[in-house]
Amino acid sequence: MNSSDICISNASVLTMCSEPEYLDSAYIHIKDGEIIYIGNKPPNYIAKKTIDATNCLVIPGFVNSHTHVSMSLFRGLADDLPLMTWLNDYIFPVERNMDSEFVYVGALVGIAEMLLSGTTTFCDMYLFEDSVARAAKEMNVRCLIGEVLYDFPSPNYGPIEKGFEYTEMLIEKYRDDSLINIAVMPHATFTCSDTLLCKAKELANKHDVLLFIHVSETKTEVELIKARYGKTPVGFLYDLGVLDSKTIAAHCVHLTDDDIEKIFATNTKVVFNPESNMKLASGIPKIWEIKRKGITCGIGTDGPASNNNLDMIEEMDTLAKIAKLGSGDPSCLTAKDVLHMATIMGAKTLGLDKYIGSIEVGKRADMVILNMKSPHLIPCYDPYSTIVYSAKGSDVRDVIVDGKLVVENGCLTFMDWNEIKLKAQGFVEKVRLWTKKASSM
Repeated sequence: MNSSDICISNASVLTMCSEPEYLDSAYIHIKDGEIIYIGNKPPNYIAKKTIDATNCLVIPGFVNSHTHVSMSLFRGLADDLPLMTWLNDYIFPVERNMDSEFVYVGALVGIAEMLLSGTTTFCDMYLFEDSVARAAKEMNVRCLIGEVLYDFPSPNYGPIEKGFEYTEMLIEKYRDDSLINIAVMPHATFTCSDTLLCKAKELANKHDVLLFIHVSETKTEVELIKARYGKTPVGFLYDLGVLDSKTIAAHCVHLTDDDIEKIFATNTKVVFNPESNMKLASGIPKIWEIKRKGITCGIGTDGPASNNNLDMIEEMDTLAKIAKLGSGDPSCLTAKDVLHMATIMGAKTLGLDKYIGSIEVGKRADMVILNMKSPHLIPCYDPYSTIVYSAKGSDVRDVIVDGKLVVENGCLTFMDWNEIKLKAQGFVEKVRLWTKKASSM
């Protein structure tokens, strides 16, 4: 008789596949990190561990397609401010004091929050990203990461030339890693020169990796780039040759119709970050128009200093509602559309859809088991609607990443949360001092 590592039994399953889309009273078998069986008949396998999913719903793990996870240690630091003030007067000055240990501990906090609320893959742009990779490996979570590149000295690598060297080091170090993927990540058009952006794209092409960048997040950014180059940020990137099928543009709040056409024509991917955009009053993106055009879209929380959480279930609910508000059409974006964007489409956005994003034989076993017994989840006429509009991050019971149980009965299995919390508290007073120093300059 064949063996498996994990069997999930008595499961209701949303596969995110076209066929079968939904299974009831199903069995899922996992071996060596891979899904080897899904179906209604008990297969001829003996499992080392069986997870009873009675009264639960099994779905693919969420893909948080844009965040700055280590900014969890800046959560609540400088709220209720416009983006440019928030960045230039608070975040950038305080970040100059950081080191790799700060980023590592911040990543542990953020990853813990994401795993406990069902995120199994995240895309991260920040500083000292090798420390983020270290935290991700220790907690067994999947990620696409990249060192932020901009035209002023970095507290990690110093001048931009060293930034490219650091990025190339990451690419080589994690080239064959099962969980860690690397991208080239210039910050934005207003912080990166045309020379930097072109060199970044050349580096991405050289190593056949993705490029990730913030685009048209605020009106101020759009006006600045128009004044500087006579073009929108999208038009500027298009003319530089930066936009293509291996480029991901985060935010895309202020797009013209021509911008949308350029993104569509180049097969550039888009990531929406509704809660951050609302909190910073950046605006409402044309979600309904971008999605209707057929552009591949993902969802991200952005960083926990501008959100202030990393809960993808909450982000889905917000995205669905803000799209309806912005378009004036309650049917423009369905719950099913949004859940796809948080799973299989998010995986496609990050170039990982061959491996994750749906529950099907041959894919890596990244999945979430939701406890469906809470009052706010009863009744469940439509599981898509229930997840997007009614569920909470706290409804996550178990999480599996790459075939390993990383959350069991609502508790982390790879690291002790109390130890992580103690490490984080050690930095709180330092952050207060850095903030005081920055505000007095």
